Amino acid sequence: MPEGDTIHLTARRLRDALAGRRVVRFELRRDPRGTRLPAEGTEVTAVEAHGKHLLMRFGDGATLHTHMQLQGRWDVYAPGQRWRRPAHRARAITEVDDGTTAVCFDAPVAELRRDRSLVPSRAARSLARLGPDLVEPDADLDLALTNLDTLTAETTVADALLDQRIASGIGNIIKTETCWAARVHPATPIGALDATQRRALYETAHRFLVESAATGRRNTYRNGLAVYGKARRPCPRCRTPIVRAQLGTSPRVTYWCPTCQPPLP
Repeated sequence: MPEGDTIHLTARRLRDALAGRRVVRFELRRDPRGTRLPAEGTEVTAVEAHGKHLLMRFGDGATLHTHMQLQGRWDVYAPGQRWRRPAHRARAITEVDDGTTAVCFDAPVAELRRDRSLVPSRAARSLARLGPDLVEPDADLDLALTNLDTLTAETTVADALLDQRIASGIGNIIKTETCWAARVHPATPIGALDATQRRALYETAHRFLVESAATGRRNTYRNGLAVYGKARRPCPRCRTPIVRAQLGTSPRVTYWCPTCQPPLP
C-alpha cells in the first residue's frame, strides 16, 4: 500500500499537470453512486492528499476521491503517450485542455462526491476520521498523542502506528523504520511506553515522512532504509542479523533487530 509520502508526491505531480486546466474528458468507471460528472470545460481547481487518500477537486463542486490500497496508482500521460497499464483497468480518467491525461488504475476506492447533496459514503467517513497528516510539516503531534490515548494499553506499537485514526500517513515501511530508529520492539504494548517514548515515535515518523515527501526519496538511515526488507542482514547499529515476521492484528511483514529492539520480558 502506498504510504502518505507517496500519495503526497502523487498529488503534487497531478496538481502540476492538471490544476488550472479545463476538463475536456472525464470518465469514472464502476461508480455505484452515480454522481453527476464534471462537465466539459470545468476547471480542475486542486489536487490534495490527506493521509493515504487523494482528492481531485473541480470548479463545479465535484470531488474525485481515490484510495490506492495495495494495487492502485495514478499515471500522467502526455498527448499520444502509451498507457502503462491496460485501458480496461482504468477507474478514472481526466483529460485537460492541453492534452494531458491523468489515469487512475486499479484503485479499490474511486468515487465522485458533491458536498451539498451527497450522503457520506464509507470512504468519505473514513476520510473524516483521519488523524493529523504526518506528511504535513505542521502536523499536530499533540493531537496524535491525544488520539493515541484512546487505544487500549494492550495495543501494540505496530498496530498503533498503522492506525490512521491516530495519525495518518504511516505505512508498513515507515512503521518498521520508526520502531528501529526509536529502539522499540514493534510488538511492545503502548501501555508500556512513557510519554517521552510515545512522542519520539511520532516525531520520528513525522520527520521521515516530511523528508521523503520533500525529496522524493525515502531515506531513513544514511542513503536508504535501515532494516525494512533486510532480513538476515546485519543491523546497521550492532551487526545482529535482522529478523522478519508477521505482526499486528492485520498481520504485516515487519523487520527489527533483536538486540537493539528487545521485546519486553
